[in-house]
Amino acid sequence: MTMTTIPVWHEIDGERVADSLHETCQKLNGDAGNVSLDFSLVRRIDPSALKALGELASWADEKSVKIALRAVNVDVYRVLKLMKLASRFSFVA
Repeated sequence: MTMTTIPVWHEIDGERVADSLHETCQKLNGDAGNVSLDFSLVRRIDPSALKALGELASWADEKSVKIALRAVNVDVYRVLKLMKLASRFSFVA
């Protein structure tokens, strides 16, 4: 018997990116197979948000959770690419 996992969806607050990411990580448990983070409100990303994304990616690796970032704007994607974080996530339009 195969169990279907329901993806977990979280909207990231564009004004409090790092705090939103920390809150998301605290709410998740190891049973979540897929997590989708809505970045449609995020226009820029600062060092604290980059650190939080790195921590979230490490947590996901430990728990075998796949994280998809949705609606990431080009400028944020470029920063993630430069900081070598883009490869740790999947991206969905």
